[in-house]
Amino acid sequence: MNDTNQRFKASIGKKNYTFVGKSSADHMKTVTELMNRQLVQLKEMSPDINDEDAAILLAFNAFSEQIKLQEKLNELTENNEEEGNMN
Repeated sequence: MNDTNQRFKASIGKKNYTFVGKSSADHMKTVTELMNRQLVQLKEMSPDINDEDAAILLAFNAFSEQIKLQEKLNELTENNEEEGNMN
């Protein structure tokens, strides 16, 4: 990760965006590609979904996955700490 803010231009769905952040261009490109793939999948599964609802569903799915991963990380960390206390 970079310490200075960088500008990154991305095309997501049918719109162009400029993001500013410390993430690398490769990271931002990967995120953009993943978002576009998932938007295409949502549109294929629900062809009548509008762009706003697709974006909300995409965000909901992303936050849901983030929470699941955080819970798993917390569980692994707790198990690791318990094993460390046993030794």
